[in-house]
Amino acid sequence: MEGKEEDVRLGANKFSERQPIGTSAQTDKDYKEPPPAPLFEPGELASWSFYRAGIAEFIATFLFLYITVLTVMGVVKSPTKCGTVGIQGIAWAFGGMIFALVYCTAGISGGHINPAVTFGLLLARKLSLTRAVFYMVMQTLGAICGAGVVKGFMGKNQFTTLGGGANSVAHGYTKGSGLGAEIVGTFVLVYTVFSATDAKRSARDSHVPLLAPLPIGFAVFLVHLATIPITGTGINPARSLGAAIIYNKDHAWNDHWIFWVGPFIGAALAAVYHQLVIRAIPFKSRS
Repeated sequence: MEGKEEDVRLGANKFSERQPIGTSAQTDKDYKEPPPAPLFEPGELASWSFYRAGIAEFIATFLFLYITVLTVMGVVKSPTKCGTVGIQGIAWAFGGMIFALVYCTAGISGGHINPAVTFGLLLARKLSLTRAVFYMVMQTLGAICGAGVVKGFMGKNQFTTLGGGANSVAHGYTKGSGLGAEIVGTFVLVYTVFSATDAKRSARDSHVPLLAPLPIGFAVFLVHLATIPITGTGINPARSLGAAIIYNKDHAWNDHWIFWVGPFIGAALAAVYHQLVIRAIPFKSRS
């Protein structure tokens, strides 16, 4: 019995009494901070994977606009909202599509599907300026094509009558309110993207990369629930531009700047907050 008691005592003392948990449990042995992406990387232009990623962003944004704008059209078309999926259904369409598309494209392009997300990741030096610009162009083209297909299905007259899914500041709200809603909404989205795809968490918890699309899609869903009554919810400049170009009425262009300035400010704030406050990366490099 004395031998067994000694084994138990040794086993209990094998590890320190206070085990670090969470982020503090990370050590240099299992994680190294990835180096920042170069601002310009000309070698990417000769790589097929670069163009494949751009095509993935185009197709993903095309499908995103097709499903979401068509859902919006269905709700607006109905004479009674009780007979449609309503605001909740629109929010689920946006959030659900982001969840599915991020899951499908994360391993190819990173699953941005949004120039604001790309901009935030660029500020954090997660990708090169070359790739960021290419992604934004492909996202915008995909959005225009997606909204165009919806217009082709519905017909020009009906599409125009129903508003084309274009974003605008709702009556009763000021431009400042709309801008604020877009800034905060995009901050929520991009901050979630940073947290869900954090390389340090991925190194520590193997399930994080697999589950990353879920919180990102859920964040989009929640932001839409909150801001659809204010701006129709942009938080994605490509989505707003694609619908505005195909709809092409003054109503869509009057407040359009809000849906670029707001998301880019929100994305920048999220990048700064995550990199400087949450991860404290500049301070780590000095130590």
